[in-house]
Amino acid sequence: MLGPINGVLYQALLFFYQLFGGNLGLSIIAITLITKIVLLPLVIPSLKSAKKMQDLKPELDRLKAKYTDKAAFQQAQVALYKERGINPAAGCLPQIFQIIILISLYQVFMYFLKQSSVEGTVLNPYFIYLDLTKPDRTYIMPILAGVSQLIFSLMMQSGVVSEVKNPKKKDEKKKEENSLEMASSMQQQMVYMMPLMTVIISLNFQSGLVLYWVISTVFSLVQQYFFSGWGGLIPAYNKLRNLVTRVTGK
Repeated sequence: MLGPINGVLYQALLFFYQLFGGNLGLSIIAITLITKIVLLPLVIPSLKSAKKMQDLKPELDRLKAKYTDKAAFQQAQVALYKERGINPAAGCLPQIFQIIILISLYQVFMYFLKQSSVEGTVLNPYFIYLDLTKPDRTYIMPILAGVSQLIFSLMMQSGVVSEVKNPKKKDEKKKEENSLEMASSMQQQMVYMMPLMTVIISLNFQSGLVLYWVISTVFSLVQQYFFSGWGGLIPAYNKLRNLVTRVTGK
């Protein structure tokens, strides 16, 4: 299934490897950036849709407070999306396509990194201080992968903090608050679990694959900034600053 895509990506990687005089690191960076740019027409609509949905958070909170029945809330939510021209499923196809490209790139990189020679020339695996065919035992690249993933995860969150007065009875209100608190807690855990998992996985991956991941994530950071700004990064920074102030007393 991925054969044709793998073939195109392999030839592209080979082209850049020869263009950059056997510099595999620059070749990986180049093919990563070009792949991300090629996918922009698919990604931009989903980013715009996600931004609109983030902006609707206060209104959705008000709808939750207004409609006690879940079915009624869902109908009101669909009506609101329709009124604002938002299709929640708009980002599904681009995401699926991006996953296919990611899998294909992984297979191509793995195959390329395992070769001892390219077009009759001994493969040069070195880039800066890295041997791209081996894990980074200085842990610099895995840490960069985790930190960039954390920043991106925080940016993906909404920076909007809304307060909604809920007219429900106390017991119903308490039940919903507990449910929302649990959902929010799970979401927060995923924000920090994903970067941690990225670091753990990167510790045993070839540095070439980790380099790809870092460049890809940094590109996504810039992309996300232009569509939704800093998102949840600012509230997270303020919380960290307040915590440091309380601990240090400064």
